[in-house]
Amino acid sequence: MPLLKKKCIPCEGGAKPLNREEISEFQKELKSHWSVIEERKIQKEFVFDDFKKAIAFVNDIADCAEREGHHPDIYIMYNKVVIDLWTHAIEGLSENDFILAAKIESLHMTRGK
Repeated sequence: MPLLKKKCIPCEGGAKPLNREEISEFQKELKSHWSVIEERKIQKEFVFDDFKKAIAFVNDIADCAEREGHHPDIYIMYNKVVIDLWTHAIEGLSENDFILAAKIESLHMTRGK
């Protein structure tokens, strides 16, 4: 099933984070490049025409994150939004991070610059 059609499931501590091969497979399902940081996080920067469009995108992400029950770290710099995704409970990456990444990409394509 494509990531966009999946729903995040609660992750309990004790679950194993994804390994390098699993991360690589999930990355292939994303439409754009997300940087992998120390095999622990994925990160992407989105650029907009202005501050208001960046904030509107962040608000869309917040709504999506609430629906999914999985929340990214979000950094805003005037017309840039940087998203860090990782599963805090396991101190690494889970399928949830890639599900939310796919949904964030979809929001970006819908909203545009």
